[in-house]
Amino acid sequence: MIGIFIALISGALMSVQGVFNTEVTEGSSMWVSTSWVQFSALIVCLGAWLFTDRSSFTALFQIQPKYMLLGGVIGAFITYTVIKAMASLGPAQAVMLIVVSQLIIAYVIELFGMFGVDKQPFAWRRILGMAICIGGIILFKWE
Repeated sequence: MIGIFIALISGALMSVQGVFNTEVTEGSSMWVSTSWVQFSALIVCLGAWLFTDRSSFTALFQIQPKYMLLGGVIGAFITYTVIKAMASLGPAQAVMLIVVSQLIIAYVIELFGMFGVDKQPFAWRRILGMAICIGGIILFKWE
């Protein structure tokens, strides 16, 4: 149950963050805004580490495979693409498309067992669920 609650909070925070970042971009520039987002996230993470964790950063050098360390790089492009999508489509439509894209890619990752994730069997009901989500986007967009 806690996982559901945390996921709902995450989705809400991502939507609010996207709106905030889009507004900051309009007042500055894309890469200034993206840099601020990543820098402020670094400060918050370092503060949380300082007060709660204190494990050694040297553990990062033990991570295998090394490409797993590219999450921050991907995060910068996530920030960029969310800002561009929200500016072009508006928050509701952008978030719907982002969520459906996340759902499809996450299912492909599970289906093929990519990046060390446990492989899951193909299920038509999951495809049907994604089709219903896509249908919802079409219905939402329909004028």
